[in-house]
Amino acid sequence: MTFYQELQLNQAGSKALIRNIKDPKEKWKHICIYLFKILLTVAFCVVFVTIYTKIFGEENSIVGVVVLLAVMVFRNADLGIKNSHGVLLLAIIYGILAFGPRISNMVGPFPAFLINVVCIGALMSLGCHNVIMSNHSTFVLGYLLLQGYDTTGNSYLLRLAGLSVGALATCFILWRNHRKVHYKRTIRHIFQEFDIHSMRTRWQIRLTLGVSTAMLFASLIHLPRVMWVGIATMSVLLPFKKDLIERVKYRAPGNILGGLCFLCLYYLLPESCYGYIGMIGGIGVGLSATYGWQAVFNSFGALSIAMSSFGVAGAIILRVLTNAFGSVYGLLFHNIFESGYNWISEKVFAKKIVSEN
Repeated sequence: MTFYQELQLNQAGSKALIRNIKDPKEKWKHICIYLFKILLTVAFCVVFVTIYTKIFGEENSIVGVVVLLAVMVFRNADLGIKNSHGVLLLAIIYGILAFGPRISNMVGPFPAFLINVVCIGALMSLGCHNVIMSNHSTFVLGYLLLQGYDTTGNSYLLRLAGLSVGALATCFILWRNHRKVHYKRTIRHIFQEFDIHSMRTRWQIRLTLGVSTAMLFASLIHLPRVMWVGIATMSVLLPFKKDLIERVKYRAPGNILGGLCFLCLYYLLPESCYGYIGMIGGIGVGLSATYGWQAVFNSFGALSIAMSSFGVAGAIILRVLTNAFGSVYGLLFHNIFESGYNWISEKVFAKKIVSEN
């Protein structure tokens, strides 16, 4: 394996490679490559978001994060359809990201719920046709982040400009990196393959309604940072229940541990270093191959932003509560949705038998 190929491995792949090497000298060599890859990734992310912030303003730094996620994903992933059609879908998806979050923040909880259902449902249907690629983690997360860090006026116009640049960059990367991959499936097939009886379609509907209802309930009880509830629910609502339960098990405990670690850093570091806590979290995520530890370090960046509004203790408590609520709700919603679907299916099947006889 070349140096470049090793840099392309994910956390689990790098750790598996290091674990299987017996020679201590060789093992240290690959550990150094792994650490270099993490530092290189974090440095690129920081520079990318910083440039976006400088160009489009402080309130649109989140746009840099959303575009960065898409750019990094589509270096290696595609949409599972013809490349030219994939480029068109990406343009539509960026259009939803540009206008959906803003409109949902202009209305009350129930109209916002309907807008979320339409927008998240469209993102899931158009962008998550290939379940293995986990593109929902990019698109729905981007939607929720933009909704949570909303802006208006001139800043919103700059946000549209930033998303437009991001759309062009992501479309170019998708076209360039995957132009030699040939699919027969087109946009038309995505709509034709929509089937309530398929596992994929049921998962797309389940996640759309699960995230939207979770955010509706959080809004109705006036819970701050509704976005955190939506992200937690989205994170656990995976296609398969075994994976879902595994994530629910680690989501809240991971955020509790993350809050305690954040608190330690807050009191140990001088105030001038607080801005680097999010970066430390990014490095931690890069070193984490398991979901539990990723949940721990993912909380650093969110808490760094939230503590200015809620204080350190308030931000940590709110983070734990919203993530516990979102993850447990995701599990309950999965069970209710599947029970309802099975009950309806049985009734329809019974009626069909009766009518045939």
